[in-house]
Amino acid sequence: MPDTYRYAYYALDRQLNSLSVYNAGYEKCHSGYQWGPGVRDHYLIHHIIRGCGYYRVGGREYRLKAGDTFLLFPQVESSYQADREEPWEYAWVGFAGNDAYSMITNTDFSREHPILDQSAISEEVFSKLRAVYEANGNTFQDAVAMTGALYSLMGFLMKHSKGEKKFGNLQAGYVERARQYIAEQYSYPITVEDVADYTGVSRSYLFRLFQGIMKQSPKEYLLEYRIGRACQLLGQTNLPVGSIAHSVGFVDNLYFSKVFKKYKNCTPSEYRGRQGQNRGDASW
Repeated sequence: MPDTYRYAYYALDRQLNSLSVYNAGYEKCHSGYQWGPGVRDHYLIHHIIRGCGYYRVGGREYRLKAGDTFLLFPQVESSYQADREEPWEYAWVGFAGNDAYSMITNTDFSREHPILDQSAISEEVFSKLRAVYEANGNTFQDAVAMTGALYSLMGFLMKHSKGEKKFGNLQAGYVERARQYIAEQYSYPITVEDVADYTGVSRSYLFRLFQGIMKQSPKEYLLEYRIGRACQLLGQTNLPVGSIAHSVGFVDNLYFSKVFKKYKNCTPSEYRGRQGQNRGDASW
């Protein structure tokens, strides 16, 4: 067996709204291989076939071994790293869609505990992940086949969930759908009305949902999200401030600067200057 290998498929088009596979594959990593810290715009399940490594998220570090499964949530900063002495091999699938949140909610994955110690069913998990990858292709029929294999995996994880089933968590599903839309469309000048239309609820109802679950309004969440992405661009690129404003969905540079100062207590240029001074500091 080679020291390392990588078999991966990345979908060119996400053709299904309910559930769509973004990528899938399996890999034997080299010693100490690391991804992140960073964020994904979709869910990403990794299942460890052999070896071990580390998953870091939410200020916690998990040491994981063969048979364990871990999940990356969209827009949540995380990193993972192969052990230097016994680097892991894993299979993975990345996905998103309107049904993704409700499915994840009915497994044992949660933001508080994104790890499954499922050694008793590990062979079946790997088999189902491999089936997703083996169905790959760029036709609509292939997309349906991959999504069917993903449904099979999710149904299996739901069936073997040890926790309380959470079917019917409709309100949280609406909020998650709205958040996913914002994550995908924030760079365009979308409004709260656009978010509500996509989610399939009225603006007033979406407001009540966000206040109840997120403790803020949809507008506040959208603005905070855009400012967060702007901070990344200010710290990682040399784009002019005006270009960054347009890149995160602001059509008015002055309004962008006003909102930025409200959330960060400094101007975009001042923020960039501070990031330049701090560059090189450890981020984890």
